[in-house]
Amino acid sequence: MHKKSKEKIVFTLPDSLVSEVDHIVEMENSNREDFAKAAFQFYITQKRKIDIKESMIKGYKEMGQINLSLAELGMTNEVSSEDCIEGKIAQGEY
Repeated sequence: MHKKSKEKIVFTLPDSLVSEVDHIVEMENSNREDFAKAAFQFYITQKRKIDIKESMIKGYKEMGQINLSLAELGMTNEVSSEDCIEGKIAQGEY
């Protein structure tokens, strides 16, 4: 069985931020520790969403260039095939 470990974190915040946090925890009948845990979790969740979105955008841009190249190659091949067919028709071979 995996045992979860905990680590104590100590940091300093500006008074204005502490006042805002205290106001929120008082309204929510909570405490600073729970607020900090929720804030950390919220940040991590949002960061993951942003990272995934940026990764998807990058992938779509990369695939867009690949797809454009493939489409252009396909158009070139199609035009070449049509030129051959038109040439054969013109010579009475098709």
